[in-house]
Amino acid sequence: MSTEVKAPHRSAEPSNQSSDPARLQSGVPDARAFRVAGWEIWLPPLLSAVAGMVDVIGFLGLKLFTAHVTGNLVVIAALLVRGGPPNVNQILAVPVFILAVGGVWLIAKAFGRDGPDLVRLLLLVQFLLLTCVLVLSLVFDPTSNPHGLIAGVVAMVAVSAMACQFALLRIGVPGAPSTAVMTGNVTKTVLSLLDTLSRKEPLIPNAREQLKKTVELVVGFFAGCLVGAAAVSWLRDWSWFLPVALAGAAVALVARRVPPDEFQNHVVVKHA
Repeated sequence: MSTEVKAPHRSAEPSNQSSDPARLQSGVPDARAFRVAGWEIWLPPLLSAVAGMVDVIGFLGLKLFTAHVTGNLVVIAALLVRGGPPNVNQILAVPVFILAVGGVWLIAKAFGRDGPDLVRLLLLVQFLLLTCVLVLSLVFDPTSNPHGLIAGVVAMVAVSAMACQFALLRIGVPGAPSTAVMTGNVTKTVLSLLDTLSRKEPLIPNAREQLKKTVELVVGFFAGCLVGAAAVSWLRDWSWFLPVALAGAAVALVARRVPPDEFQNHVVVKHA
């Protein structure tokens, strides 16, 4: 009497490997692609709030913009043309930002990660840098001498943290919007709003969806600025705890993994 042995049934689980060309051409995303798409719902607004807090706390306490390069370039150009006492930290912020972005690129290359794993790693790097800013601020009180050496070190660490945020979205979540440059986001908000209200053919594809995304970014950044400014008045150096807490929340949320069967259900619903 022969006994038929059946191979154990294995449920089809989404692969963490790179998507094959046939899947890409068919337009059906693999699990990793869907997971990244899910992040785009909450990660950019959360990081916009972080950028707003870091920018306003750095501006009020350290006398320079830590979340974007534009303001520092304007001040440098004005000093070069009109003269005046130079702010060394503002001058150093630009090359430090460039070097920090290069450092993020090296980290991504060295660890050989991409997609969710890369974003998780770089969010952790940003969290650690902001934690260093908090610890240094509490120990040395750099705001008492914003042009001193310690203030310069704290400012450059904060600049590096924001450079990490910019870079992680560019290389970890391709196509993600900017979380600190609000000029472009406000422009896109206005154009998307006009397209949404107009009855004619829209100039911007998916105008309604784009409007929702950009409004969330602008509101997140402005809310971060308001909370950060209030924190500086009430908490002084402890105000750095707020962006640290949000950065830690981002790490924790990205670290949560969705079960494979839940991924399958989401993908089926999305592409039904």
